[in-house]
Amino acid sequence: MTPSRHRVAPSPAPVDLSARTAPFLFQGPDGAIGATGTLHPLPRGPLATLPDRISRAMEGMAPTGLIGGALPFDRDADDCLWMADQTSRTPIAARTQPEIAPTWTVTPEPSAEAYAEAVQQALDLMKNQANLPQPLRKIVLARTLALVCDQVIPVPSVLARLCQDASVTAFQVALPPSTDTGPDTVTDTATDTDGARLLVGASPELLVRKSGAQILSHPLAGSARRRSDAAQDRAAAQALTASAKDLREHAIVVEFILDTLAPHCTTLTAPSVPEITSSATMWHLGTPIRGELRDADMPSVQIAGLLHPTPAVCGSPRDRAAQIIQQLEPVARDFYAGAVGWTAANGDGAWYVSIRCAEIQGRSARLYAGAGIVPGSVPAQEAAETGAKFAALLRALGLPHDMAIPTDPH
Repeated sequence: MTPSRHRVAPSPAPVDLSARTAPFLFQGPDGAIGATGTLHPLPRGPLATLPDRISRAMEGMAPTGLIGGALPFDRDADDCLWMADQTSRTPIAARTQPEIAPTWTVTPEPSAEAYAEAVQQALDLMKNQANLPQPLRKIVLARTLALVCDQVIPVPSVLARLCQDASVTAFQVALPPSTDTGPDTVTDTATDTDGARLLVGASPELLVRKSGAQILSHPLAGSARRRSDAAQDRAAAQALTASAKDLREHAIVVEFILDTLAPHCTTLTAPSVPEITSSATMWHLGTPIRGELRDADMPSVQIAGLLHPTPAVCGSPRDRAAQIIQQLEPVARDFYAGAVGWTAANGDGAWYVSIRCAEIQGRSARLYAGAGIVPGSVPAQEAAETGAKFAALLRALGLPHDMAIPTDPH
């Protein structure tokens, strides 16, 4: 790892948030939380420097303060974290405006067909590496939809629509200004209301929650699209729980999290069989993993850094899967498939896997969706799964929720 990857930027000046976009907001089953008061952007850096940077930040942190933001998918890339001196529990406001009805340009990157070809390449790699000492067991491949609107995208309305699904955690995180200076991208400061570069989404997946010495991780892996017909919907859930491919994919994720947390816990438990969970648009296999930390003072963001990215969004082995992802995906993930969340002054907090999300700036939005690939995966079915995972964001933007789903391969 080169020294440049361990750089730490100087601390930027504090920003008064009184008339600005909040740097981070979360609302889900546990309620709402966000930052208010004076904002301090934390020095940016890769995960290797995160423990030291968090330790220094928390030394002078107000008891009412909060650290929050986003960790990128790439462990060597710079994160984006903010510290505020006050915590807000104000729920995200409901919106009564009619559905957005602008004109959109939608560009798949790549197309569903090209994505299916990439899945086949990944399957071929797994087959060819099957006899290696540490073969590629799983890889998660993503695709994107690049959207351009004829008007500035109303992020508060989008976020309010995402909050309508009470089973997920809706979020908004302000990101650093983009280097993209094209005609459809606004590049004002990261906290300017109209020109903000924001990561907006509705994550169904808890990476880690910490309360004192107690931690909970609830990984999701193995998915199926929900159906409007009740009987078909039940059948889809039952098929998922019986799918050998999906159970194998899920087991890889649970194994990784248990192995990663074990050195840091005095107790660690997980059920032997996953449970079925759901959002408004998807069924998932999920396993609640509970533990007691050896060091109760370890901040929640540091635990998130240990786990992230799990095989639920990367693959196994992690480093090899990440390299292949770079080769097969035409669009960099940036903060997609990273982690978003918050840490309080006492170290407690919650971090979520940044999936079912979009990067929004001005009139532009980039939506992301991925699927886990293991031996036995069918490329056309994985393309259809990614199409279904776009549904929550497409619906929140006022677009047809099923527009990215290719012809049903079943």
